Amino acid sequence: YFRDVNEQDVLLFIDNIFRFVQAGSEVSALLEPSAVGYQPTLSTEMGSLQERITSTRSITSIQAVYVPADDLTDPAPATTFAHLDATTVLSRGLAAKGIYTAVDPLDSTSTMLQPQIVGEEHYETAQRVKQTLQRYKELQDIIAIRTNYPKRIA
Repeated sequence: YFRDVNEQDVLLFIDNIFRFVQAGSEVSALLEPSAVGYQPTLSTEMGSLQERITSTRSITSIQAVYVPADDLTDPAPATTFAHLDATTVLSRGLAAKGIYTAVDPLDSTSTMLQPQIVGEEHYETAQRVKQTLQRYKELQDIIAIRTNYPKRIA
């Protein structure tokens, strides 16, 4: 109403977009089978919803996305993420270590992180930080073994 009739800009909060997906999967039993039990029309329905949100006036949408079993490749969150300009992924692992706010910079994304938008220096710094964090993530098992293994006494 505010966007279409009053032609106003809107800030939209969606508590959990996964509920939209669940509603569709409940009727999927009547449709043909699909990936991981989700409706075969999931991609089309999500696209229609997301496009409707931004079809006319300016709308900023902030959406909470439940990720089943923390699997970012699950069709429900993966389909949702494909329509978002930025994602902030919270990590149970970081929270368990007492790191708050537990934002995972490797899984979080933004289409705005481009040299033309944020500047070359900021972009390059962000890329180097992500590479360093990725390398640390790859070495975590080795680091854990070395720090937990008793030192030999010669």
